[in-house]
Amino acid sequence: MAAVIVETEAYIVDDPACHGYGGESARNRSMYGPPGHAYVYFIYGVYWCANAVCRPKGVAEAVLIRAVEPVVGIDLMRKRRTVAHDKQLTNGPGKLCTALEINRTLDGADLCDTNSSLWIAHNPEHKKLLLSKGPMITTTRIGITRAAHLPLRFYLKGSPWVSKQGKMKKH
Repeated sequence: MAAVIVETEAYIVDDPACHGYGGESARNRSMYGPPGHAYVYFIYGVYWCANAVCRPKGVAEAVLIRAVEPVVGIDLMRKRRTVAHDKQLTNGPGKLCTALEINRTLDGADLCDTNSSLWIAHNPEHKKLLLSKGPMITTTRIGITRAAHLPLRFYLKGSPWVSKQGKMKKH
């Protein structure tokens, strides 16, 4: 399966919404590095969420993958998530993990290794993608209560796979 990332949220040092805020634990150990690896965790007793760890070992920062646009393997995604419209297959962090079968077994996966079960690649068509699905919107994060005011959510405005449109923040 393959998909284009169309929505993310950042979780940074000194951010009370960041899982690393309270210190390292068995649950968040992958978030503490090394960079370029997955941090996969379970929420609400129902959903898995996948993040890309971004900072050097020992610094807990990661980017949550909130939504993806399916490209390859859509039939397999449909088997895992029965929805009325394909746009609902992967338009949220829990939904995309179900559709792509991402779970705790992928926690710590090397996202830079094409031999890994879960990896992120550079899109050689990214300029074309931005022209067709952009612009990139920066807004506040959703689905959280702590530090929800921070403008750390990013999405492609023209993508129908985005979980929720928001108000653009001015910088």
